[in-house]
Amino acid sequence: MSDNFLFVEKYRPKTISECILPKGIKKTFLSILDSSEIPNMMFTGSQGVGKTTVAKALCNELGLDYILINGSEQGNIDTLRGKIKQFASSVSLMGGYKVIILDEADYLNPQSTQPALRAFIEEFSNNCRFIFTCNFKNRIIKPLHSRCSVYDFSIPNKEKPVLAGEFFARLQKIVKDENLDIPTPGLVLLIEKHFPDWRRVLNEMQRYGITGDTASEISNVNNDNFKELMSILKDKNFRKMRKWVVDNIDLEPSAVFRKVYDTVYDYVTPASIPEIIVTVAEYQYKDAFVADHELNTVACLTQVMASADWK
Repeated sequence: MSDNFLFVEKYRPKTISECILPKGIKKTFLSILDSSEIPNMMFTGSQGVGKTTVAKALCNELGLDYILINGSEQGNIDTLRGKIKQFASSVSLMGGYKVIILDEADYLNPQSTQPALRAFIEEFSNNCRFIFTCNFKNRIIKPLHSRCSVYDFSIPNKEKPVLAGEFFARLQKIVKDENLDIPTPGLVLLIEKHFPDWRRVLNEMQRYGITGDTASEISNVNNDNFKELMSILKDKNFRKMRKWVVDNIDLEPSAVFRKVYDTVYDYVTPASIPEIIVTVAEYQYKDAFVADHELNTVACLTQVMASADWK
């Protein structure tokens, strides 16, 4: 499939200036461009916020040879060693040093692959820099942290409306350029549903553009009937709760967890809230690694249902 067909590639920012980022971290990356020197770096933050895009943009703007290795797909130590050594030992066609981007590095084995990377960083320090991207920095071993400058892509609350507004304007331009029939309310709902996962927003917008869905249909997808869910949990009706999860399977589990967190205050006693928050946070973390998201969501809601003291 052509990159020109996929919106996430066709409209991927090519420069740091084009990237939609929090003010502070964007200023930092612009300063790195001014210095023309990339240190070993670790980018951490939730999915779709632009970590890989920034890594590529830095290399492209500085005219550096780079290779991108996906840690979740090419994490075998032998494969990794072969790719890194082959790339690092050859002469750069651009001149200067090379860059190895290890995408989704938190999927690399912390017992074998990650420790081996310490030696790679030091062995090739004269002609290579490393950029690690990860969703969960706590899954990266400390020796790698100490060898990298860590950049957090989390968005401060006060900047969220500004960045959402910038991305909304970009979506409007894409809709115009691609001649898509998606009204303004539909774009707003997409951002509200998936913020700050810009990649997901673009993918969903392309899907709606192809299928011809209207703003009302997008709204229905986002119609999270959490009052019904809370009532089911209060009644401790496992069968109905499981059916609710299946009926709402198109919802992101993280959105379900967040809505439970946001609404549970109205349904349980204050004494129950701390345990529920810990439970929801635990299953939200697990959701990034489980094979069956439905089962993980049902397990979380079962624990909430059983442990809460409902009003």
